[in-house]
Amino acid sequence: MHVRLSKSLHYGAVLCLVGLIILGLGWELRWAPIRPGGSYLALKVVPLLFAVRGVLRGSLYTMQWACMLVLLYFMEGVVRVWSDPAMASVYCAWVEIVLSLGFYLCAIFYVFPAKKAARAAKRAKKQEQFKQATDQTAPQDK
Repeated sequence: MHVRLSKSLHYGAVLCLVGLIILGLGWELRWAPIRPGGSYLALKVVPLLFAVRGVLRGSLYTMQWACMLVLLYFMEGVVRVWSDPAMASVYCAWVEIVLSLGFYLCAIFYVFPAKKAARAAKRAKKQEQFKQATDQTAPQDK
C-alpha cells in the first residue's frame, strides 16, 4: 500500500515550522523582548527544534505530535495579542498565530491520506480474518 502525500503541504509545514523558530528567537531576543536586551523566554523555541528533523523528512509520527505541540504556540499568540502593551509584540503575536495555524493545517492535511489508508487496510484485514474464521467453521459438504 503506497499513499501519495502532498509535497506542497509538506513544504508549507516546513516553512511554517522554520518561521515559528525564527519568529520566537527574533521576538524574544531582538524585536520586542519582555526585558530590554532579550529574555530567557527565547528558550520557548527549544521544543520546536525537536520536531525539525522529522518534519523535514516528512515523518507522519512527528507531524502528528508536532500538531499538538504547535497548539501551545497558537495559544501563546492569542494571549499575547490581548495582553501585551507594545505594538511590536502584538504584531509578532499575530504572526505567531498565523504560522502556528498554518503549520497545524498543513500537517493535519498532510497526514490525513495516510491515516485514511491505514484505517482502510485495517478494516480489510479484519474482514479477511473474519472470512477465514467463518470458512473454517462452516460445515464441509461431502
